[in-house]
Order: sequence, then structure tokens, then C-alpha cells
Amino acid sequence: MSPILVRPVREQLEHDRIIRLLQVRLKRRHDVAANVGDEQTAGVRVGAGQMFPDLVLTSQDRARRVEAIVEVETGESVNHLEAMAQWAHFGRVRAAFHLYVPANMVDVARRLCADNHVSVAELWSYHTIGDQTRFTLVQRSSPAAERQPRPRPAAPASPSAAAKPPRTTRKTATPARKTASSSRKAPARKAAARKTVVRKSSGAQKRK
Repeated sequence: MSPILVRPVREQLEHDRIIRLLQVRLKRRHDVAANVGDEQTAGVRVGAGQMFPDLVLTSQDRARRVEAIVEVETGESVNHLEAMAQWAHFGRVRAAFHLYVPANMVDVARRLCADNHVSVAELWSYHTIGDQTRFTLVQRSSPAAERQPRPRPAAPASPSAAAKPPRTTRKTATPARKTASSSRKAPARKAAARKTVVRKSSGAQKRK
């Protein structure tokens, strides 16, 4: 039952008329059950209890899955008490929550949803001109984008890792080893050449 126990008669008639219009409008894609006035035709489970929104939209296949719930408000029922007692609970249902408010109450409804952390899948406005009622989609949330994981910040490098000098690869170390070994072999080769020259000169003197 709505926290607005007694609506003005004129608003109650307008409220029930909008519900019936939406029931006809939405039954093209869904099976629609309406809770008009004090009727409790179809309910949804909210926590451990059950609530009865104005419209319950179920899939047309065999699964009969509840796809969305609709709540229609009038000028008098767009208030803080209604947002806490009903909108906040409907926003926690697994099915999408669609909220319909008069066109001149859109800003108020947005503020109430933000203040009470109400998750609204679609926010619609309606206004009547003569015998024509027009519905306008004002806001649509994107659950897929909200569920997208946020990138994790990169972990800061530890001081010990920053202090370590960069490691040299084997390719850079190999030429250094070759240079060192060749520099060691050069003096030995020179000494051997000198000994050979001395031996040859001494042999030549003996022959004389």
C-alpha cells in the first residue's frame, strides 16, 4: 500500500488511467499484470516480504521471468516518504525498475532518487493534452557499463627494486670477456717471440 493513503479523487482517477494506458502500451513485448487501486494481482519479492507495484512485466516465453516493474506517480505522490517507502525497495529488485512521473515533477523525482540512492533503470515523464497522453523517456541507466570492472591502479615500485642496478645480459658481457682474455694473451705472445729471436741470434753466433 502506498504511504499516500488518501489521494485526491481527481489524481487517483488520473493515476489509474495512466496504469491502464501503460498496460495496453507495454503488452506488445511483455505479459503485463496491473495492480490498480487496492488490487493485488501480481507481486514481487522484496527481501523477506512482497510488494505490489502498479505494473509487473514478465517475459512471454515459458520461463515467465519478471523483466521489469513499473510505478506510476502523480504530483502528490512524488515526495520523500514515497521514495523511501517504495522506490528504494523497488530499486533493489532484480528486475528493472521503471518510474513514471508527471512532466513537471521530473527534477524533483531525480533529486529524490539521488538522495535516497534509488536505482532506476528508466525514468519517464507523462503529460496530457486534451485526450492524448504522451510519454517521454527522460533517463535510462546502463547496467552493463556499471558492471564493467574498473581498472586497478598499478602498484608502486618498492624502494629495494628501484635501488637495484640493471642486470647486464650475456651478450654485453661476452665481448668484455673476450677483450680481457685477448689482452692477457698478447704479452705472452710477445714474450714467446722475443725468446725465439734470442735463440736464433745465439745459434748464428755459434756457427761463426
